[in-house]
Amino acid sequence: MGFSRQPRDIARRLGEKSRARSDGWRRETFTLPRTDARAKAREWFDRYPKAAYMTEIEFWRELEDGRIEFVMRRLPSAD
Repeated sequence: MGFSRQPRDIARRLGEKSRARSDGWRRETFTLPRTDARAKAREWFDRYPKAAYMTEIEFWRELEDGRIEFVMRRLPSAD
């Protein structure tokens, strides 16, 4: 997966890392077409079951172009 080097993307990734260290949650942000977003969320729930990892969709929104931006979070305790 290639990472964008635009300042806003770098700042977002650094912010996510610092939040993960401070509150114990692992977070990942995705921006995908609706069907791909559903598949990615299902992949996370299958890989990190809610009972063991407390996996959830922390935030989501629909962008003007129809894509879905969302944040998945889970606890790393069962890793």
